[in-house]
Amino acid sequence: MSLRNIIPTTLPSSYTLKPRCVNYITTHNNPSSTKPTTYNNLSLSNQNTHQQATLHLEKMINLEDHNSFSSSSFESTPSTSSFGIGTYQNKLGKRWKEYQGMSNWEGLLDPLDDNLRAEILRYGHFVEAAYKSFDFDPSSPNYANCRFPKTTLFERCGLPNTGYKVTKYLRATSGIQLPNWVDKAPSWVATQSSYVGYVAVCDNKEEIKRLGRRDVVIAFRGTTTCLEWLENLRATLTNLPCNPMDGKTMGCHGSGAMVESGFLSLYSSSIPDNPSTLSLQQMVKQEIVRILQAYAGEPLSLTITGHSLGAALATLAAYDINTSFPRLPMVTVISFGGPRVGDRRFRRQLEKQGTKVLRIVNSEDVITKVPGFVFDDDMAKEGGIHVAGLPSWIQKRVEEAQWVYAEVGKELRLCSKNSPYLGSTNVATCHELNTYLHLVDGFVSSTCPFRATAKRFLQRDK
Repeated sequence: MSLRNIIPTTLPSSYTLKPRCVNYITTHNNPSSTKPTTYNNLSLSNQNTHQQATLHLEKMINLEDHNSFSSSSFESTPSTSSFGIGTYQNKLGKRWKEYQGMSNWEGLLDPLDDNLRAEILRYGHFVEAAYKSFDFDPSSPNYANCRFPKTTLFERCGLPNTGYKVTKYLRATSGIQLPNWVDKAPSWVATQSSYVGYVAVCDNKEEIKRLGRRDVVIAFRGTTTCLEWLENLRATLTNLPCNPMDGKTMGCHGSGAMVESGFLSLYSSSIPDNPSTLSLQQMVKQEIVRILQAYAGEPLSLTITGHSLGAALATLAAYDINTSFPRLPMVTVISFGGPRVGDRRFRRQLEKQGTKVLRIVNSEDVITKVPGFVFDDDMAKEGGIHVAGLPSWIQKRVEEAQWVYAEVGKELRLCSKNSPYLGSTNVATCHELNTYLHLVDGFVSSTCPFRATAKRFLQRDK
């Protein structure tokens, strides 16, 4: 069952409102306004009639603000309703490193800082563009490629005036060796290399001033092709290899860090019989070299963002870039619904090199709970892993099978059950990028999980 994004003028009779916050107070981002806005009497009992529920909802939102709403795009709070220059009025300025994770987002996540919320949603829109620009039609001669030219990609994806320009398409290649019988299957089954995202550079003076620096974005979509799904299933850990481009090790000079085999394959593989086909790793690093030369001397940030498989690729890319370009001032990952990527040594190396990772996690999303097992590191003895209540021989077998993973970075944990607009959800819905953006828009704090005034709605197709 698919989802479409609409602003309902009335509540369906099947909806049960589940408001979580009464008398929620928020301070406007406008610095000239210090008066808080208070929303009273938002609690609705299950016994309310459909008419009463509708009146309450219409009090919470101003539907006139959404007359121009398109069913193909999101609607959100006034600061994020239409993505473009001037949309995000929050000026980061000298605090930009704080919002990029310099202090691991200390004090910004619970409650969720409004500026940080806007930034997370902004980068989520970049990931959304990677999906929208992908050609999903297997009958198309352009299948698995980008549908739009770089110069108009954002506009064609419904993101005009972002202040960024796309400078590079990125492709991921599967390293799986295909059997001969695949030649008889439809061509889309064996699509080995596909468009997976892009690099974009902020080139608008107003946006650079607002952000406090020139920002470079790398955005990755999630799994779409058959071979990408197969790579996802290669869940055992493997050592990070030597980088074929410059002889440096992704594993930070023999640290022994290990990552998921399939993710590494998609990041580092190229087509052997086609020398002109670069790996995703090579494309990313070549573009970073070009950008560093083009904007030498300017304050730069690199923000790598992705959803699902794209979140894993974003983490690998950040790790690799920080290893190869240690003088980059700030490398940050904003990931949505990402699976686990590597082991404890991989996490330690990320921390050591200063890579900042903010993982947006829906507690109902099963993808964030795989692959492998995470043991309690706090109880681990030197050289070993311990889990209370789990026999040591089982732990040993799991370790030998290379299935012990570790969570990385800082986590912003959300829950789809807290949204009064999602209703019952299935596994697919919990993992969708749209759901994540909806939850980010509505989350307030651990004691007030969802603000009833959030205007980013999802409704299930009938």
